[in-house]
Amino acid sequence: MAKNRSKLFRLTKIGLRLVKEALKDYDSINRFSDLNKKRGVHRGTFTKFHDGDGVERETIETYCHILEIPNWREDWDNICELLPDRIEDWTAYDDRWVGRKQLISDLTKKLRGSYRLLLLLGITGIGKTALSECIANDVQSRFAKVLRVNFDNDEKPRDFASSAERWLEELGFSQLVEDKQPKAILDGLIVHLQENRVLVLIDSLEAILIKNEEYGWGDFGDEWWGKFFAKFLAIESCESSLIVTSQDLPTKVEALASRYPNLYHREILGGLADEDQIALFEKAGLDVSEDSVSRDLLIRIARVYHGHPLTLRVVIGDIVQSFGKSAVAFWENVGGEIKEVETALAEAEAGAKLEGADDDWKLHKLTREIRLKVYKQRLEAVFWRLETQNADAYLLICVVAKYRRPVQDSGWLRQLEVYVKRLRQEVYTKEQQQRVLDDLCDRFLVEKSLNHNSNRVLGLHNLIRSVALEHRKDLLQKWELD
Repeated sequence: MAKNRSKLFRLTKIGLRLVKEALKDYDSINRFSDLNKKRGVHRGTFTKFHDGDGVERETIETYCHILEIPNWREDWDNICELLPDRIEDWTAYDDRWVGRKQLISDLTKKLRGSYRLLLLLGITGIGKTALSECIANDVQSRFAKVLRVNFDNDEKPRDFASSAERWLEELGFSQLVEDKQPKAILDGLIVHLQENRVLVLIDSLEAILIKNEEYGWGDFGDEWWGKFFAKFLAIESCESSLIVTSQDLPTKVEALASRYPNLYHREILGGLADEDQIALFEKAGLDVSEDSVSRDLLIRIARVYHGHPLTLRVVIGDIVQSFGKSAVAFWENVGGEIKEVETALAEAEAGAKLEGADDDWKLHKLTREIRLKVYKQRLEAVFWRLETQNADAYLLICVVAKYRRPVQDSGWLRQLEVYVKRLRQEVYTKEQQQRVLDDLCDRFLVEKSLNHNSNRVLGLHNLIRSVALEHRKDLLQKWELD
């Protein structure tokens, strides 16, 4: 909270109930605000007050007087509570954040409404964690406590009982976990989440998912995590909300949440839109004026990377720190590699050369910083996990990297069929092939779109294809195939 800012208050559950009861004399918040504008009621401020955000005490007193809330002066401590200090130390969301305004607005409205579980999905570096924290930053005033766990970076135990025990201790209810039994811990946590306003951020859920015959790579290694999500979704009313990020689709959660369509929403993130890319460059102090050469070069770089936020931030850091904020100087060092990718994509789009098995893209290693911060720290782990968990899906992404543009499912399955025969002397059924493709899709390493004939086609993000081409080469050399 800012040092010189006035203390802010918000409604308690009792206070909100009293306000809603008083508003029944009006058709809506808008009508109440319009009728009482001359008495100091402003629609935006009253909506914030009604939705649980903080406003000054004098403003609340005005509203309580106009609404004729019974005994509001005597019962002030039951009706209102002091707004907790704001969280400022987010791990990914910072002052460099730009874009996704409409999406943030839509998801925030869902959390303010009936939705209690938001699932943010997409490839590594696409901005899931930053978006979850941005939303949390916007709505945190509505909650008494914000709990966080990151299964990718947190070295603490990942089982449900240990995580929930830590949460309960943060909430001041350590006495609920004295017997250390998962069921008792689960029951105690659910009761508290049901009755109190708590926002829980769970990051990198993919790290605790395992294979299951029914759910594929989307079940939980610890069954109590599944029971937690099931129970959290099933309770009739709940004051708390969850925001979860994952590189992989948690199919167990999907199956559970499908029964509660008004409580659950999933969002698959893509790259930044064109205008957001420009805003990101501009915020870093790069020249993006309409007639500048730098603007065109930066747009070309962003387009090749599909607006991938992490890579663009790394590129910006390179330009600022190593090239004196000159995008032209940066381009002189890497432009040749970008042009090679642009040419390949243009040939594929024109139908001249759909396949490029010998393409040697360097997008994941364009500069030292990209190689270290994007490839080594992120993408390398994604491909290692894929190869370790599902060798067939790993094989598939490597062999389809020959395609320069999206093709229909049959093209992908045909490549899998050919190489399974060559590498393993096996023949997969159509059902087996489809399961492999489905798993790859569930990891969001496949981009789906429609072609000119309105048929579904599958392709690879340019950054993913760049890595897959390198793995393809290594794989075929290992097996002495071309």
